[in-house]
Amino acid sequence: MPLHPAIAQALASLPAPPPGPLNPAAMRAGEESQVPPLADRLPLHSVADLTAETAVGDVPVRVYTPVEADSYGVLVYFHGGAFFLGSLETHDHVARSLAKETGLKVVSVGYRLAPEHAFPAGLEDCYAVVRWAADNGESLGWDGTTLAIAGDSSGGTFAAAVAGLAHDDGFDRITHQVLFYPSLDLDFDVDRYPSLRENAVGYGLETAGLKPFNAFYLDGGADPADPRVSPIKRADLTGLPKALVITGELDPMRDEGELYGRRLKDAGVDATVSRYDGAGHGFVQHFAWIPEFHRAYAETRDFLAR
Repeated sequence: MPLHPAIAQALASLPAPPPGPLNPAAMRAGEESQVPPLADRLPLHSVADLTAETAVGDVPVRVYTPVEADSYGVLVYFHGGAFFLGSLETHDHVARSLAKETGLKVVSVGYRLAPEHAFPAGLEDCYAVVRWAADNGESLGWDGTTLAIAGDSSGGTFAAAVAGLAHDDGFDRITHQVLFYPSLDLDFDVDRYPSLRENAVGYGLETAGLKPFNAFYLDGGADPADPRVSPIKRADLTGLPKALVITGELDPMRDEGELYGRRLKDAGVDATVSRYDGAGHGFVQHFAWIPEFHRAYAETRDFLAR
C-alpha cells in the first residue's frame, strides 16, 4: 500500500538536507532542538537520571517507573540513530510510551556514540547496563521475572547483538528481545535484499543514505561481517530469547528484519514478525501518534506479557 498520508505530508514538508558531508554535531543539535519541554511529555510515576556503574565504566541511564508498585518487570531500551545520533532526550518519548504501555520499569541507555567512540564502545555499554540491571534488581524493584531488551533501528542492532553476547556468556536472564525495524546487516549491497531496491527512494530513509549514515560507525572498526555488528551473520541462533521483530512495509531494511525473524523461528526460537503497512523507517519514533502505528506499543505489551 502507499505511504500513510500523514507520513507523506510530513516528509513533503521537510527542508532539503544541507549540501556537503554529514555533520554529527549539527545533526545532534538539530535533533535536541526538537525535544519537547518536560511539561509536554507523557507523565509517569517517576523518571530518574542515574549512573550505571558497570564493568566498562559509568554509563548514564534514565529509569522510567510507570506506576507505584512493589516490584516490576524490567525493560532495557537502546535508542536508534545510526550509531552516531540519538540520546536519552531525543528518545525520551519512546521510553515513556514503552513504560506506560507495558507496565514495566524501563531503563534507557545513554551509550557512547560514534565517531568519538569507536566500536565496540556503544555495544559494550548496552550489554553492561543489562548486566547492571540484573545485578541491581533490588534497587530497581525488579521482580526477578521479565528482563527484556528493546531497540529501534540501530538500537535494534544493539538489542540483537546483546542477546547473542549474553547467550555466548551463559547469561540467561534476558527473557525477551523487541526489535523495531532493526538494522541487522550492515553490508549495504543493494542486491542483498529486495526491499533495498523496492523502497530505495521516497519513503524517508533512502537506500543511498545507508552507507554515509553508518560510515561513522563502520569507519571506527565495526566490520559488517562480524555478528556483533550485523547480527544476521550469526550462524547459530538457537537458544536466543523469544523475539518480536517489527518492520515497516516501505523501509529499505524491511527484508533483513523479516529474514532474521524467520531464521530465529527456524532455530526454534519463539519469534513473531509483524509488518506495519504504509510505514517507512522510524515510524515508532516519529509517527506513533498515528493510531495505526501506536499499536506497536500495544503489540509489544502483549508480547512481553506472554
